[in-house]
Amino acid sequence: APTVGGRLPGECVAQVLESKAGGFAPGDVVAGEVGWSEYGVLDADKARKLDSRAEPSAHLSVLGMPGLTAWAGVTQLAKVGPGDIFTVDAATGPVGGVAGQLARLLGAKAYGIAGGAEKCALVRDVYGFDDCFDYRVEGWTDRVAEALPDGQTVHFENVGASVLTPMLQRLRIGGRIVLCGLAEHYQISTPATLPVGTVIGKRAHVHGLVVYDFYPRWSEWVELATPWVLSGQLKVVEDAVEGLDKAAAHFERLMRGQNQGKALVKIATRA
Repeated sequence: APTVGGRLPGECVAQVLESKAGGFAPGDVVAGEVGWSEYGVLDADKARKLDSRAEPSAHLSVLGMPGLTAWAGVTQLAKVGPGDIFTVDAATGPVGGVAGQLARLLGAKAYGIAGGAEKCALVRDVYGFDDCFDYRVEGWTDRVAEALPDGQTVHFENVGASVLTPMLQRLRIGGRIVLCGLAEHYQISTPATLPVGTVIGKRAHVHGLVVYDFYPRWSEWVELATPWVLSGQLKVVEDAVEGLDKAAAHFERLMRGQNQGKALVKIATRA
């Protein structure tokens, strides 16, 4: 666990400078828990050598843990396919953005929920969702009802009760819910609740998603997604700053929901 004055943990893409482990050589690019630092030591069994076809930073977003999370929820739990109507909140984030794009690539219609006109424009115009609903606009749930009069078949939850409750009301009978994140509850003591009566009435299938369960299958996602990234079918959007000294302020922006896409801090340039 992090200690006061110690190094903060963090997943990084890094270049190998020196290796005492077989299979890794100077110049290789890897991902792993290096932490908030310019240099670090990484155990070989905890390092992933990266597919060099895509930009290294993509392995922290679309091809990284956020993308793996989206793939797990969309394909392995909800099993999204043609004919599905898919909704997801925090839709500009690295999980929600990939989830909606992936749903569309699999033949579903995708609708995002995000905060602010700028974020909704990103969801529609860059990620290519069918539409986006701005939860900061009064009456946003009425817009959902107008756009989806028959409701959605799948809802992917990243925020918490304020969005989950109204979206559950719109869920079709027998619909699927993926519970991935509860961002609005992380900084407050109010627990997230699920209206069980509505779940029963909807005959809903509720899936709890913990991405660690899918780490052994990470390569499956990278193999599937890399061609889509290279062709531009799967968009990579990064919100990056330069320098470790800017990391704390950038993290605060992330926690306030001010990031557009994957929040990254670039510490050093590849040799």
